[in-house]
Amino acid sequence: MPRLFDFGSKKSKMKVRLAAKFSTSLASAEPAAAVAQGLQVVAEGIDPMIDIVAVHGLNGHFEKTWTAGNGVNWLRDLLPRDLPNARILSWGYDANTHGDRVSCQYLYSHAEELVSDLCRRRKRTNSTTRPIIFVAHSLGGIIVKGALIHSDMARKGALEEHRSIKTSTYGIIFMGTPHQGGNGVQFGKLLVNAASVYKATTSRLLDHLERDSEWLQQQLRQYGPISGEFMTKFAYEEYKTPTALGHSIMVVPKASAVVPGAADAEQIMIHADHKEMVKFQSKEDNDYEKVSDHLIIMVEGAGIVIGLRWEQEVRVDAARSNPEERFRVVFSLPEAFETNHFVARQAELAAMHNFLSEGTGRQAVTLQGLGGIGKTQLAIAYTKAHRDDHSAIFWLNIKDEVSVKQSYLRLAQRILQDCPSAGQLGVFTDDKKQDEVVAAVKRWLEHAKNTQWLMVFDNYDNPKVPGNADPGAVNIRQFLPETHHGSLIVTTRSSKVSIGHRVKLGKLEDVRDSLQILSNESHRENVIDDPNATELARELDGLPLALATAGAYLDQMATSFSDYLCLYRASWRRLQEISPEVKTYENRQLYSTWQISLDQIKQQSEISSKLLQLWAYFDNQDLWFELLREGRTSGPEWLSQLTEDQLSFNEAIRVLCNYGLVDVDKSSKGNVVESQGYAMHSCVHSWTVYVVNQEWDSEMAMVAVECVGRHVPGGNLQHSSLTQRRLLRHLKRCWGFFVDGRLDLDGKNWILHDFGTVCLDQGWFDEAEKIRYHTSTLDTVNNLGNLYKNLGRLDEAENMYQRVRHGTP
Repeated sequence: MPRLFDFGSKKSKMKVRLAAKFSTSLASAEPAAAVAQGLQVVAEGIDPMIDIVAVHGLNGHFEKTWTAGNGVNWLRDLLPRDLPNARILSWGYDANTHGDRVSCQYLYSHAEELVSDLCRRRKRTNSTTRPIIFVAHSLGGIIVKGALIHSDMARKGALEEHRSIKTSTYGIIFMGTPHQGGNGVQFGKLLVNAASVYKATTSRLLDHLERDSEWLQQQLRQYGPISGEFMTKFAYEEYKTPTALGHSIMVVPKASAVVPGAADAEQIMIHADHKEMVKFQSKEDNDYEKVSDHLIIMVEGAGIVIGLRWEQEVRVDAARSNPEERFRVVFSLPEAFETNHFVARQAELAAMHNFLSEGTGRQAVTLQGLGGIGKTQLAIAYTKAHRDDHSAIFWLNIKDEVSVKQSYLRLAQRILQDCPSAGQLGVFTDDKKQDEVVAAVKRWLEHAKNTQWLMVFDNYDNPKVPGNADPGAVNIRQFLPETHHGSLIVTTRSSKVSIGHRVKLGKLEDVRDSLQILSNESHRENVIDDPNATELARELDGLPLALATAGAYLDQMATSFSDYLCLYRASWRRLQEISPEVKTYENRQLYSTWQISLDQIKQQSEISSKLLQLWAYFDNQDLWFELLREGRTSGPEWLSQLTEDQLSFNEAIRVLCNYGLVDVDKSSKGNVVESQGYAMHSCVHSWTVYVVNQEWDSEMAMVAVECVGRHVPGGNLQHSSLTQRRLLRHLKRCWGFFVDGRLDLDGKNWILHDFGTVCLDQGWFDEAEKIRYHTSTLDTVNNLGNLYKNLGRLDEAENMYQRVRHGTP
C-alpha cells in the first residue's frame, strides 16, 4: 500500500501555492450556519492531508461555539492560514438539553452518528485513510470518546467501515471536557454544570444526568485501553463561568479536565472561562497560539503514524481472509541485543535446526554454557536464519519472574498489533494484571491451529531445581504453553536445566574466529594478520565476551594490541572496570558477568565457593582430587571436608560445573594415573584472582604451594613422570609467588627442592637453575650436573660438579 503522505517537509508544502489558492479555498467552504446539524466543511484546504474535526458540547452550536464576540470564528478565519493543507470540519448535532431525549445514553447515540457522518463524508471524498485530529469542547469530548469506542468495536460483518475512524485518529484536544469526578465533586454534578452554563437546570435534567453518570463512566472505561493510541492534549479553564441562574461556577475544574498519568498526553491552561475557552478573537490571542501550535505539531507527526497503522490494517484484513495467516506476527526482537557480525558456531546452528525440525509435536533445545560464551547471540542468529520457518518468534527474558511477566506483556501487545484473532487479549494488556496476561497469551499459543511459533527464554540462570533454595528462583514450567506443539529455545548457565536437546557451548576453538570478533568490535583493519592481535586472542582463549570487551576498549582508545595485552596481564580488574559495556551482552562487563553465579554458589555450598577462591592460586587447568587432598595435613577445616573422600570432592565440583564455571579438563582426559582433572576458562581464572579474591591471601597461596610440593612423587614410583607432568603448570604458578616476593621460604626449602627436582626430570632446565638460587641445598645442583651428563652436555655438567666441590650452590 503506498504511503499516504510525508509530513517531513510540511512547512515547505504548506507554503507552496498558498497565496494563489487561499482565498479560493475559503470561498469553497460550505456557508456557515447553513445547516445546524451534521458535518460542515469550514475550510476545504489546499491538497488536504489531514482532517481536523471540531465537536461542540451540550447546548452548543457547530459555528457559534467557536465564534468570538468580534465575529471571528477561529476554525474558519485563523486556523486555515496556519494549516492550509488541512480540511477543517465542524460537526453539529441536536445538543439542546430539553425534550424527552436528555440522557447520557443519548450522548452515546450522538457518538455513533458522528462516526457514521465521518465515514460517509470521507468515503465520498476518497479520504478514508486520511489522518484525523479531533478538537472537542466540553461534553463534546465525551461524544468523541464514545465515537472512538464505537469505532474500535466495529468488526467484520458489523459496520466494519466504522473502524476506519479510530484507525485514522492521530490526536485529540479535549477543551474543558469532564473526564472524571475530582476534588469531592461527583461526575454527575460536572455533567449538570456543563449543561447549566447555557440554560437553567431543571430537576428533570439533573435527574437524567446524575442518574446516568455511573452508566456513562462504565462505558467510558472502555476508552482506557485504546487511549494510549492517540496523542492527547487536555485543555482546562482558568476562570469561573457565569451560569443562567446568575452565579459563577468552575464548570470543569482541572482535576476533572486532566487525566493524570495518561500516555502521550499534555495539559494546557486556557486563560478563559468554560464558554470562552474555545473563542479566539485574533491570531495574536495567546490561547489561540497555544492551541494552533499544538495542532501544527500534531499534524507534523500524523502522516507517518497513521500510514503505518493503515498498513497494519491491510495485514489484518489479509489475515482475516487467510486462515493460515491468523497467527502470524511480524518478526522482531526488541528485547534482544544482537551483534552486527555473528561469528562461527555453524555446527551448533546446524544441530539446533536438526533438533527443532525433527518429528512432530513440540521440539526444544537448551543452550547451556558459561556466562559470556555467546548463548544469546547464538539464539538470535538462529531466529534470524529460520524466521520463515515459524509463524511467530517471541523473545522472553526469564532472569526472574518480574522480567518474564514483563516480556509476556510486551508479547501480548505485539500479538494484538498483528493478529486479529487475538482480540480477547486486549482486555489483558494492563501492567497490573500480569498473571492474566500470561494466562491469556498461553491460551492463544495453545490454540489447536497455532502450532508454528518459536519462543526463546533467555537468561534462565536461576532455575527452581532441587538444591537451589533461592526464593527468587524461577520455575519455567509455569510460563510454558501446555499443549504439545510449537518450539522452544532456552539459554542457561546451569547444567541442571534440561529442556529438550542440550547444546553445550564451549569456547571458540579457531583463533581466526576470535580475531574476527576483535576486528569487528575494534573497527580496525588487518587484524587477522597482526601477530600481537593473535597473541591477545590466544590469551582471551575464545571467550566471546572477553573478545568483545577488548575490541570495545580498543575502538575507543589509541592503544595497540600488545599494549592492551600488557594491561590485561598487569591490571586485570582495573582494565575491566574502565572498559566500555558491551550492548550485545546486555551491558555486562567481564569482571561482573559471573557475579550472579557466585552469589548462587555461595547460597548452595560454602565449600564450593571456597574451592573457587583457592583455585585462584593454582593453574586454571587440570585440578584434581588427589592433589587437593595433600592439603588436609595443614590446610583449613573446609579443605578437609572437601577432600574427605572422592564423593565430597565431586559434590563441590558439581556445583561449580552446574554454572558452567568449571568443566572436565580435556587435556588430561584418558591420560592420567589418578582421578580425572577439572579446568576453568583462563578469563574465569583471572576473575577468581581479582574478583573472587578481593585481595592477596598468603594463607590460601601457601595451601596451594604445599599441595603441589607434597604431591611430587618419588623418582622410583610407577608413572611418576605422568604425575610430574600434571604438576608442572601448578608448580609454575606457585613458583611465581616466590619470584615476585609475595611468599618467602620460611622453612619451606624442601618444597622448592622438590620443585627443582620436577623441573629437572621434565627438562625445564632454565626453571631448575632459577629455583637453585632460592635454595641452600647442593643436592639440586648435583642432580642438575647428573642430568647434563646424561644428556651429553659435559661442559655444563662439569660446571655443576665444580660448584658442589667448592660448596657454592
